[in-house]
Amino acid sequence: MDSTTSASRRTQTAATKIEPWNVVITGKKMAYVSVVCFIAWVASVYDYTLFGTLLPVIAEDFGWTAAQSMSVNTWATVGVFLVSLVVGTIMDKMGRKRALILLVIGGAVSSGLTGAAAGALSMVIIRGFSGFAISEEVVNAVYLNEIYKKAKGRGFMFSLVQSGWPVGALLAAGMTALFLPIVGWRGSFVIAALVSLVVVLLAAKLPESPTFAAMKEVERRRKAGDEAGAAALAAEHELETGTDSKSGLRGVFTPELRVHTISISLAWLFSWMAIQVFSVLGTTVLVEAKGLSFDNALFILILANAVAFTGYLFHGWVGDKLGRRNTVLGGFVLGGIASAAMLLGPNSSGFVITMYALTLFFLTGPFAAMLFYMGESFPAHVRGTGSNLAHVMAPVGAIVGSALVSVLLTAGVPMTAAALLAGSLPLALAGLVMLGARKVDHRQPAIEGVSA
Repeated sequence: MDSTTSASRRTQTAATKIEPWNVVITGKKMAYVSVVCFIAWVASVYDYTLFGTLLPVIAEDFGWTAAQSMSVNTWATVGVFLVSLVVGTIMDKMGRKRALILLVIGGAVSSGLTGAAAGALSMVIIRGFSGFAISEEVVNAVYLNEIYKKAKGRGFMFSLVQSGWPVGALLAAGMTALFLPIVGWRGSFVIAALVSLVVVLLAAKLPESPTFAAMKEVERRRKAGDEAGAAALAAEHELETGTDSKSGLRGVFTPELRVHTISISLAWLFSWMAIQVFSVLGTTVLVEAKGLSFDNALFILILANAVAFTGYLFHGWVGDKLGRRNTVLGGFVLGGIASAAMLLGPNSSGFVITMYALTLFFLTGPFAAMLFYMGESFPAHVRGTGSNLAHVMAPVGAIVGSALVSVLLTAGVPMTAAALLAGSLPLALAGLVMLGARKVDHRQPAIEGVSA
């Protein structure tokens, strides 16, 4: 073989090389991504809600009062907020796949160390790092929005993945009922850590988002002075290439996005006040407000989360039909009404189970539409930053919700009234503030863009 032929073959190989931005996301790859992201989300929620589920048991072990346990949870959530702040930058700099893997690892470490907590201070510090785990949902939202870019019924597909919340919560409650008498609350967190490590192995085989890969390549070509090559690749992937595009926090507070960013940030804050009250601290609220035993509260939590699973599918389907913004708005308002009825109604098991199930149906279900809506409403160059900025308001809402309940209980206010003020009212407000969010044609692919 002469040198000319060898050089020719090398040139041909280079010309036909498939770069990350040219990889076609086949149905098989899309299915694998969906399954892994679903399992990753289940594992993250399992750890996050496990702490709230076991909080009455942990409090009893350490000798904490109800108010003290709420205080520990509040300060731990402050740590969750601080950790969550870096996730948007990680996504937009390192990529969607690497961000997913890093966050799952962080969640696994937090789970494992929780089992070794020695008291309130160490518990607060360790649980703060669970912010990596709970932030995995915003990575899912951005990553899957780009993977599902041209898929039909993409909102419903995402709802299947996002339904990992009630599945994870159901798993946490079910595993608690099964293994708590055997391994105790500490061993329960070790099991959660082992589940997360399995997810890391599965995530290592995920493809990077072609949109992110193309976006970074466009930026590289621009910096290298290849404006023609950058423009060609941007056009191929339908990326906006305007020189006035801004990235980072400046990009999500431009005149076009400012009100939208503030509106969905408030929706996350208010809705997560309710999440903290009715989902994370569900057993505590049921025990204190409805006079149930811990075992009965755990049983109701399991049944309600089973119903909540259908809420994700329902809201994902409705979002594809009526638009995701309107779906979120209506769902949260109905959730506020259902939770208030549950708190103010009779203490009979049948009524509490029904209304608590409806509360979780309309509380957690709309997030299937909300998360995908964030991805389609922010341009690609600020998709990670914008989505994460709104999402970090979730732990802020959890802090406010937990702190408000703690303050009210310390002041002698009954749990029923505390849950109404910290949970039901904010949930209804979460729906109303969506009126300020952008109207997006949910039938079209997500808005794309790159930074100059």
